[in-house]
Amino acid sequence: MFDFSFLTAPASLSFGESNLELILSGWKASVLAFLAAMALALLLGIPVGVFRTVPRPGLLRRAAGCFVELFRNVPMLVQLFLWFFVLPELLPRSAGNWLKRDLPDPEFWTLAAALGFFMSARVAEIVRAGLQSLPRGQREASLAIGFREVHVYVLILLPQVLRIVFPPLTTEFANCFKATAIGLTIGYIELTQRTREISEQTFRTFEIFLVATLVYMLSIFTITMLLQAAERALRLPGLAPRTAGH
Repeated sequence: MFDFSFLTAPASLSFGESNLELILSGWKASVLAFLAAMALALLLGIPVGVFRTVPRPGLLRRAAGCFVELFRNVPMLVQLFLWFFVLPELLPRSAGNWLKRDLPDPEFWTLAAALGFFMSARVAEIVRAGLQSLPRGQREASLAIGFREVHVYVLILLPQVLRIVFPPLTTEFANCFKATAIGLTIGYIELTQRTREISEQTFRTFEIFLVATLVYMLSIFTITMLLQAAERALRLPGLAPRTAGH
């Protein structure tokens, strides 16, 4: 029989905290890494996706393509190790020492950066696909009445695209939260790492991993519901991406 009484028992890993409080602290760490990573992914991914669709091929478009191919095609775990173990060794000694020792909570920032860059490539492709799904006549008409290229994107195309791409972005948000679990490989104490520690201390492996599974499911369910609510609130009647053949 399952026994969950250990959750309220004092944790062996911490003074004055229960095992349940440790699980919640790991969940909080996962949430913080998720929020930081997705903020970076959106800040990078949206402009990169725009640069991928500029009408005239040039340095900017090629650079955006290289960015996407680099961060999309290298496994996330490999990127995390490169950020954490390799990058400090490639930088000047003072900068490398700051990243490894003097930067507050380096594991958190490394995980946020690695996840953010990885997810930004996926966000960029979603934005690119959304822009290409819009009728080309919108851009041409805007240019014809005197809009500059940057104004066409900022004022006309992107406001529509950011509504269209909500469903695939919801999936990427959920994937990003689950991916925070790789932080344990560099010593970041997130939800999965806390679960493993409690399992080793209490020998209640099935129970504690069941609790962690429920926490992940509830977290992703909440993220999905919030984004779906935002999508419904921002939806424009009659706005839908162009399908093939139209």
